[in-house]
Order: sequence, then C-alpha cells, then structure tokens
Amino acid sequence: MCFSNFFRFFSESHISCIMQTIILKEKLTINHSRSLTSGKISSQLLFLAIPLLMGNIFQQFYNVVAAIIVGRYVGEEAFAAIGVGGTVMNLFIFILMGCCTGVSIILASLFGKGDYHSLRKECFLAVVFGAGFTLVVSTASVFFLPLLLESIHTPPEIFGYTQSYLNIILGGLLATFFYNLCAAALRAVGNTKYALVFLVIAVILNAALTFVLVAGFGCGIAGAAWATVFSQGLSAILCMGYIVKKLPFLVPTREDMRYDGLLLKKTIQFASLSAMHQSSLYIGKLLVQGAVNLLGTAAIAAYTATGRIEGISLAFGESGSESISVFVAQNTGAGNRKRALKGFMEGVSSLIVLGVFMSFTLYATARPCVTVFVGAGQTSAIAEGVSYMQILSFFYVLSYIGSSFVGFFRGSGRINIPLIGTTLHISLRVILSYWLAPEMGLKAVGLATGIGWIAIVIFQLTVFFLGRRREEKRDPFTPQGQPEVSSEAV
Repeated sequence: MCFSNFFRFFSESHISCIMQTIILKEKLTINHSRSLTSGKISSQLLFLAIPLLMGNIFQQFYNVVAAIIVGRYVGEEAFAAIGVGGTVMNLFIFILMGCCTGVSIILASLFGKGDYHSLRKECFLAVVFGAGFTLVVSTASVFFLPLLLESIHTPPEIFGYTQSYLNIILGGLLATFFYNLCAAALRAVGNTKYALVFLVIAVILNAALTFVLVAGFGCGIAGAAWATVFSQGLSAILCMGYIVKKLPFLVPTREDMRYDGLLLKKTIQFASLSAMHQSSLYIGKLLVQGAVNLLGTAAIAAYTATGRIEGISLAFGESGSESISVFVAQNTGAGNRKRALKGFMEGVSSLIVLGVFMSFTLYATARPCVTVFVGAGQTSAIAEGVSYMQILSFFYVLSYIGSSFVGFFRGSGRINIPLIGTTLHISLRVILSYWLAPEMGLKAVGLATGIGWIAIVIFQLTVFFLGRRREEKRDPFTPQGQPEVSSEAV
C-alpha cells in the first residue's frame, strides 16, 4: 500500500490522557487569557481581530494548495474531484464551525462572569456531546455519500476520485471538530493568537504532506485527503496540549464531569442555531452558483475569480464580527452591558470606515484583480467580473455593518437574530439572482447581493433600536437592580 512507505517512518505512539484535578489560580497570565471587562476597548478589539483576520485568510489556503498539487501530479480529473469534494466538505465543516461558535459564546459569557466551575462543565459537555454529534455526522455522511454525490450530478469520470477523497475527509471530521472547539475556547478567553499559530502550522504541514504523499509516494487524491486529516489532527492535539498546560482553568476536573440539563439545553440551542446560520450562508452560495451556471462559461469563470477576491475582502468583516462577539459576550456575562454596548459602537464605527475604504479600493482595482485570476486573454470573463465587482463595491460598507450586528447579537445571546437576518438575505439574493440574471447577466447577482445586504441591515437596525427602547425602560445596565459595575478605562 502506498502509505506503508510513508508511515513506516513513524513509530506507533499511544496518547494517554490523564485527567487530574488542577488548582485554579486566581490570577491568570495575560499572555494566555485576556479579560475584556476592563481596559481600553479599541486596543482590545484590535488585539482580538488581527489574529482572527489572519486566520480567516490562511484558512482559504488550506485546500487551494492541495488542489494545485493534485492537479499538477495526478491530473485534471482529480483536480475537478477536489473542487466537487471541497464543496461537500465545506458544508459539513461550516456546520461544525457553527456549533463551536455557539459554544464559544457561552464560554466567553461564563469567563466574563468569573464562573469557572460552569465554564469547565460547559467544556466537558461540549467535548462529550459535540464529539458524539460529530461521529454520527461523520458516519452518516460516509454511508450516504454515493447518494449525495449523485444528487449534485457529479460527472461519472470524477465520481470515483471524489468518493475516495471524501470518504477520508468525512471520516476524519472528529479532528476538525476538536481543533475548532479548542480554537473557540481560546477565542472565548480572549486568546486569538495561539489559535492562529496552530492553524498556520496545520496549513504548512498540510501543504508539505500533500506534496510528499502525492508527488513523492504516488498516493494520488487519497494522499491529499490523508494529509488534510493528519494536519488537522495535529493542530487539534497542539491546541489541546496548549490549553492543558497554559489554561488549566478550562480543563474539566472530576467534579465538573457531571450532567447539567439546563446547561446542555443552552449548549444545544446556541450550537444548533449558530450551525444553521453558518450552513445557511453556504447553502445560499450554492443556490446562487446555480443561477450563475445558467449564464455560461465566461460568467462562471468571472464569478469564480470574484469569489476569491470576495473571500479575502469579507474576511475583514467576519474577523470584526468575531472580535465584537467575544467582547460583548464577556462583558454581558460580567453584567456590564454598558461597556458591551460601547464596545459594539466602537467596533461598528471602525468597520464602517474600513468598509468605505474597501468599497473604493475594490471599485478602483476591479479590472486588475479579476485579470489576475482569469488571465488577460479572457475578455468576456473580465468584463463580467469587473461589472459584478463594481456594482457590489457600492454595498460593501453595508456588509461590514451587518457583520458588526451579527457579532453584537451573538455576544448578547440573541443568536436567533443573525439566523433570521441571513435567511432574509439569502432569500432575496437567490430570488433576485434567478429573476434578473437572464437580462442583466452577472451584474444581477451583484445587485441582488447588495439588495440583500440592505435588507439585512434594515432588519438588524430595527431589532436593535426596538431592543434598546425596551432596555431603557427597565434600565438593563443595572443588573437585577444592583448598582452598576464600577467604571473602567476606555
């Protein structure tokens, strides 16, 4: 077997996990955890956002490198199979990431509150039930994979390649879950730096292993899949090791390993709604892709190119959203909703400025950016891509505002609002894309996306101000009628 030549270099190792009762230190090292309930707000948001931004960008290189190597050393059919397999894989990954995002909100709130016993119980419940859920999803997805591939009309010539690739990837979802859960825990306690470090290690290792297995040992597309699973597993192990060593207050003790029905109910609620939010975004993209596919090869090439550009530009808004979410959750948990609101206001103000800058930049650089991806000779694709980007650029600031509100609503525990807003956005985007595209081409998709952003921001603003009016009537900044938390430096 091709893997025997590779794995013979590695001796078998058994990882034994020894659960010990760890005495919680009252003062936590600021390099490993960061309370956001006091201090200068702007610097704290920036401290959170920069590693998140870099992580979001690096995440996009995870499969790109593998696809290039497979295309170069295996062939065009295997390359196409990676593309199809990546579409399916991302759907499941978004579900797991959404679940972990929901857990991170609960953890951040408990951390801000200083309730470390409940914090560890939440970690225990998330590990046990999250791992169980992931195993069920992993097993079911592998079992029903042939039907799934048939339902999306996978071409016969790449069906075998795609199935081989996804059997390994989906079978290794547990590694993906544990990394994302550990990264979510690190974000919750204000540590976004090391989640980035372990992600970078995984990306580099994935590229190296893919090259060795595919180009060196001739393992084909299966080698790329094994490289991905192995690198994700290593990043999960590194994350867990770091938490055990540097953040022992997150490690459940024997006393924490108990069933808590109320906390489990909250965990399932937050995880499921966040997963629905994340997966609905991706499903919406798939549906819009269907409308684009009806426009011909040039439009498809243009949309693929602009999608790469969008992924990087939207990463700024997503990173800002995550940092706002953690900040708001910690301060809400601490009972300091006034500071949480102030942090949100500073965050949305910064993202508005960034959104305006990004809008002008994308409008001005549309042609050279599209040309880089499709090539100077594809004039039709360039024209389609430029018109799409320039229309969409007018609305980018609204996307960043929407991301800010998503972070605020998540952090304050109103995770149903982002889901409703996303559903509204997707519905308008899909309907308008299919309706207008036959007459307007790819420009219709850009316009539909922009109108969707307008709708979601109007919805978010309405919910926000209605909530603020209700809160002002009952003075929510003074929890349970007690005096407000002492002021802090901002």
